This record gives sequence, C-alpha cells and structure tokens, in this order.
Amino acid sequence: MGLIDTHAHLTFPEFSRDCEEVIQRAFSSGVEAIVTVGAGEGEEGNRRAVELASTHEGIYAAIGIHPHDAISIDIKKAISNLKELAKNKCVVAIGEIGLDYYRNISPPDIQKKVFLAQLELASSLKLPIVIHVRDAYEDAIYILRNFEKDLVGGVFHCFSGGWRIGREAIDMGFYISVPGVVTFKNAHSLKEALSMLPVEKMVIETDSPYLAPEPFRGKRNEPAYVKYVAEELACLKELSVSDVERITTLNAKRLFLLPGFVPEARIAYPIRKSLYLNITNRCTTSCVFCPKRTGSFEVKGYNLKLEREPDVEDVFRAIGDPEGYEEVVFCGFGEPTMRLELMKEIARRLKEKGMKVRLNTDGLANLVHERNVLPELKGLVDSISVSLNAGNAATYARISPSKYGEKAFYAVVDFLKKAKEFIPCVRATVVDYPGVDVEEARRLASELGVDFQVRRYRKPGEI
Repeated sequence: MGLIDTHAHLTFPEFSRDCEEVIQRAFSSGVEAIVTVGAGEGEEGNRRAVELASTHEGIYAAIGIHPHDAISIDIKKAISNLKELAKNKCVVAIGEIGLDYYRNISPPDIQKKVFLAQLELASSLKLPIVIHVRDAYEDAIYILRNFEKDLVGGVFHCFSGGWRIGREAIDMGFYISVPGVVTFKNAHSLKEALSMLPVEKMVIETDSPYLAPEPFRGKRNEPAYVKYVAEELACLKELSVSDVERITTLNAKRLFLLPGFVPEARIAYPIRKSLYLNITNRCTTSCVFCPKRTGSFEVKGYNLKLEREPDVEDVFRAIGDPEGYEEVVFCGFGEPTMRLELMKEIARRLKEKGMKVRLNTDGLANLVHERNVLPELKGLVDSISVSLNAGNAATYARISPSKYGEKAFYAVVDFLKKAKEFIPCVRATVVDYPGVDVEEARRLASELGVDFQVRRYRKPGEI
C-alpha cells in the first residue's frame, strides 16, 4: 500500500512543461494514486483533468466549479457540462466546491448559489464532494447540514479550521484533509487541532502546485512531497509513518471508492512497534463504546472481522518473522481468553523466540472458565492490561453488560488482585465514556496496587 495524494492540480500551468516527469516522480517515491482537481481553471480545467486521468493509471479526477469562478459562469450550462463529464469512470468526486470569503472574488450570495447547485448535482450522481472553505466555515457547515442525509460523503480539502470545526465536519460524516501547511513551524493551531482529532477520519494532500511542505516551502509543490505530510502527521499522532500511510490511504480509497477500499481481514496487524493478534471476534461483554455495536470492525486502518477463527498455524503464518517488534499483543476484536488454550500455545512459542507478550483482556477469564487461569499464564505473559471500565458494579454492568450482571465487576476486581502474583506488569484501564467516574476507577486501581491508564473515548470507527 502506498500513499494517496487526495488533492493536486496537475493540469495547472505550473506543470505544463514536465507533468509526465512529476507523475513518474510521485509513483517512484511511493505514491499509489493521485486525485487531480480540475476546478480553479473554469470549465476547461475540468475537461483537462478528466483527459489526464483517463490516460494515466493511478490518476483520478475531481470536477467542479471553484467559488472564485462562481461569478463568471452560466450555472445551468456549467452543471450540465459537469454532469456529462462525470459519466467518465475516472471521475471520483465533485470538487473543489464551497465558499471563499477570504478573497471574495465572487460575491458570497453567488458563491452560495453555485455551491448549492453542485451539492444537488453530487447528491444526484452519488459522488462525494471536495469542499473548499476559507474564512467561511460557519456558512459552509450550515449549508452542508441541510444536505447531510443526501450526500454520500466528502472531504474538507486543505483543512485549516480548529478542533471544533473539525469535530463538526467529522460528526457530519466528512473527512478532513491534511495539507503541507502542517509541516510549517508556525502552524501551531492546525497542529493542535489535528492532534486532538481522530486520524481515522483524515486523508492527506499536497494541493500541488501550492503550499509545498518543509523543506520545500516557497517552491513549487508536487505529489511526491505528500510523504512529508505523512511524516509530520505521524509525529503529531505518535504513530509510525506506515500506520499513517495505511490509515489515510484506506480512508481515501473508501472516500473515492478506489480499488481496494474494502481491506482483507487481518489476524496479525502491526501498530507502531507492536504486533497485535486477532484470534477471535467473540466477546464476553457488549460494551457500549465498542465499534462492533454499529457493525464496524476497523482499527487503525485494519479490518478485523474474521471469516473464521484461526488455528495456531494460521496465526504463525500471519505473524511471519516477529523479530523487530517490541512486543506481541493479544488484542483483536474479541476477548483473547475465550480461546485460552490456543492463546497459551501461541504465547509459549513466542516466548521461545525471545518475544515479550502482552494480553489485553476484559478480566473475566476466571469467571468464564470457572477456575483461576492466571497460574497458567505465568512465564507466558509479561504484561496484562485489564478493562476495569468503571469504579463500581452498577456502572460496570451498565456500560459493559453481560449475562453475569454486576457479578462481572467483582470478578474483574478479583482478577486484577490475583494477577499481580503471576504477571510482572499489571494495568487496569478505563474508557472515559460519559457517565464513568474516572477518578473512582483510579482510586480502586490504586487500592489494588496496579497501574492505571485512561483510554480516550472515541465514537465508533475512531477507536
């Protein structure tokens, strides 16, 4: 999987002399696909974008009327032309469209009229939209809310809003696109907003030939430089560049319905310097914050919905060579201890290879298996992270319901207490879900003498 530059203007004059070389440099540097945007040069720009995309594998086109051009077009004719161009299979979006009150080249009322017409077009064609907004977020959000149910999705191109605007955009189902500006040393507000927003709802772009990232700031931008955006975003999100590449590329494929937008199910999946193992989708509890409740099985760009439960050899084929990872973690979209014997055998083989092993668990194994399983994990598991989830039984039963009711909470507490005898490092975790008293849970963990971690609550699909 390579990077996807979700927004470039390859047909602009800046690329007239070396467009082919620019494209080849991008593909040679690890770019998998480019969305070239025709808007910004009138109707002729859209035609050229479609022609370029039609003749180059890995290039797709977005077509639309830029807000700057709103005043100079015959709207009925322009919409008709866009509708005709959109018949080409390389057209993946209507854009960039929106509002620009910074330059105000077109009067705001005309911008709004053209924006609305293109939203209707995108809705009728079932195409996502690429949104240009500058100094007009409030009006743009207001207009988009009226179309929220009719649109198939979209992206806020070259995002420059703060956390609140980003959150609103994401809550309406849109992605936000991270430009080269994020690499600028003075982009403090953008960096702060992106650090708080979920990477699971981000794509990356260059906006070539504009906004070249460091170390090319002030020069012509080109799609090959999208890797610098990925590197900066990885730093902000404390992820590896490979993590950002995988997540943002999958997001782009899903947004524009590009080939490969449905990823294969994974048994082993690396994040940062850890290798995670997904050995079952079965759970003891049905936590209210679990993405599975809404049908989502995605974590950090991986599809964890298993077609069948793997056996030991399936798992080790998926693992390959584990050297190079700091740890191997039993943590899929299910409770690993529900397959206790398989988990123990995998852990035993990993320990023989000198690997550190961690278990992320709901802490209900002793209740489920009707015995204390912790002695069986001694020497196989180096650290264990237990989902305490609440500081009292009533809250736990409400947010992590199971057939055991409040009894489950006391089983988790007892599991944590006993785990210290057999596992070197024991940690209790809690998700800061609304209604959970995090400090109450922290005090309980302290009384039990185990480490404590607060996991941030995110909406389904963002965990």
